Amino acid sequence: MRLFQQNPFLAYGLAILTAALGFYVRWALDGVLPPGFPYLTFFPAVILTAFLAGMWPGILCAVLSGLAAWWFFIPPIGFSLSPASALTLVFFIFVVAVDIAVIELMRRALHDLEREQALTAQLYERQRVMFQELQHRVANNMTFVAALLQIKKRTIDSPQAAEALDEARERLVTMAQIHRRLYDPATLELSVAASLRELCDDLVQAAGGGDVVCDVKAEGVDLDTTRLVTLFLLVAEVVTNSLKHAFDGRTAGRINVTLLPAGEAQAVLLIADDGPGFPAASPSLDGRLSLGFGIMHSLAGQLGGQLDFPPGAGAQVRLTFPT
Repeated sequence: MRLFQQNPFLAYGLAILTAALGFYVRWALDGVLPPGFPYLTFFPAVILTAFLAGMWPGILCAVLSGLAAWWFFIPPIGFSLSPASALTLVFFIFVVAVDIAVIELMRRALHDLEREQALTAQLYERQRVMFQELQHRVANNMTFVAALLQIKKRTIDSPQAAEALDEARERLVTMAQIHRRLYDPATLELSVAASLRELCDDLVQAAGGGDVVCDVKAEGVDLDTTRLVTLFLLVAEVVTNSLKHAFDGRTAGRINVTLLPAGEAQAVLLIADDGPGFPAASPSLDGRLSLGFGIMHSLAGQLGGQLDFPPGAGAQVRLTFPT
């Protein structure tokens, strides 16, 4: 269709060709068709030309078809005009005019629709690029603040303050990595399991985990990007905590991350390591682990979930939340 619309020679050539083809078919069927059908094979030619090539080629095809039918198939033969032949011509003109007008209106409506779709696609692409640029700048700002904390640490003599700055810097770096990963167009097609697996591998590598294996199982849970970011931050916090405390004095171990549906509109996240487990007292917001567990509870609250610590071998953190 676009080929004929962009090339007038092809468009008007199509008009002449279809008119000639309609005439040939009508001539071949002249002995078969009963009297009173002089334009039967010309109507499809006009409609096809108007649809493919546009209004003016359709008009040319209609004029050629009308003249051919008038000369060869409307008695009396030749350009003679009688009341009957005049009525036949008026009928032909009316029908082809309506056909061409309807097709032209449809073509214009289709053109307007295509233009609106192109504009919508352009606006969507612009917004997508701006959104990705915004997320990229947010991640860069996190990394920049982490670098400032590292510089500030060099001017502090207190070991406790330095440790606190280190924890804050590590969390900012982790947040920046998660942010980049989840908003990267190249990873949008990844499943939740694949994204979690890449996140855990990055955390193990960043912590120098050696032969620590992070086994991820996730299926049947779909979350929007905002809730997925919160969930990934919680996973990063728990896995980082395990890497710090569960493998002290050894280079090998295992961390299991499981995300599965649990009943209707519910999901369960379970993260367990094979380390010595939590201290004898139940995990609380006291002492050295206060910041980490405070962040865990805060993230669990953002997901509207319940955080608990099941007993058993190693340290286990379980989150039950609505999907």
